[in-house]
Amino acid sequence: MKIVEKNLHQGFLKVVPDTPDDLWHLYNVIYKGDEAYAYSSRAIKSDTATSRPKSGERVSAFMGVKVESVSWDKFLGKLRVHGLIIHAPDIIPTGAHHTLAIALNQQMTVVKKDWPKHILDRLTKASEIEKPLLIISIDDEGFAIAETKQYGYETRVEQRIRLPGKQDADKRVEATKGYFRLALDSLHKLWAVNHNPIVVIGAGYVKNDFINYLQDESKELSKAIVDVKSVNNGGTAGIDEALRSGVLLKAAHELRIVNETNSMEEVMKRLGKGEGTVTYGLEPVENAANMGAIEKLIIADTTLRDADEAQRLKLEELMRAVEKRQAAITVVSTEHEAGFKLLSLGGIAALLRFPIYRDTASQS
Repeated sequence: MKIVEKNLHQGFLKVVPDTPDDLWHLYNVIYKGDEAYAYSSRAIKSDTATSRPKSGERVSAFMGVKVESVSWDKFLGKLRVHGLIIHAPDIIPTGAHHTLAIALNQQMTVVKKDWPKHILDRLTKASEIEKPLLIISIDDEGFAIAETKQYGYETRVEQRIRLPGKQDADKRVEATKGYFRLALDSLHKLWAVNHNPIVVIGAGYVKNDFINYLQDESKELSKAIVDVKSVNNGGTAGIDEALRSGVLLKAAHELRIVNETNSMEEVMKRLGKGEGTVTYGLEPVENAANMGAIEKLIIADTTLRDADEAQRLKLEELMRAVEKRQAAITVVSTEHEAGFKLLSLGGIAALLRFPIYRDTASQS
């Protein structure tokens, strides 16, 4: 994310999204009621007598809309900001509905009445260069390769395999070599784009054999390995397990997804033990904030994004209040497992500095 210009006195930021993650960040920070400006195109109906009734030309112009809704297509790499036109050349009618389709490397301006700290922090963090990890999870039944994203991770390759039994040793050795070659080729194709750091995870001895194979067959890939960890599962289940258990911390301590997953694992651990140093749901969290008890506030991105204006202002006031008491805030993406867990708790939770025991009757 390039922050081209920031003028909070006038309430605007000019930004250029240069990665798919940046479009996701903008999706989560542009709210209904904001203003968005960018170059866009619109069909203009012709009024000439010689033209057909529905004929028209498409005009490109710098346009602004009062935002009504925002959608993000992570597969097509597009952010769509829909609203009523408030700024356009004279040939384009103001007050009409229009959608700004924002693509990568396209500058846009976002105007807000107020820029909350958590949004500014998020965009500042997004402007810092961070190379994603490639994670290969491998065992004797198959492998998966995923690329970490700031909204979670994306599975790029998944392959199941059936090797000959151990009683047929010679065939198993040959089949394993072919299997490792397939995994190596898949990994190298993805790695060659950006030379990402690689983490190898897996169950049993297979991951170690694969690393030995890499060292023999591809020195450049073996040098890119920054961590090796054991997990109980292969494939994407192994990746989920690695994130959940924190085994990727050494390689990815700066990645959002790891921080979010760790926060939710701590919430679930304290809930499982029946500790009073955790609470969830808006009203209990507000009560904890009023008592100055919150150590970390954890909120789902959709809880903020999908709230109406009054509810969002209430949530942002809560966030300001806990920040004033030196509490941390983690906004969790609902694009991965940690976010699903948080939504099951009402989309908001808090880790507390001291125990507060809730009335169990009021929780039901």
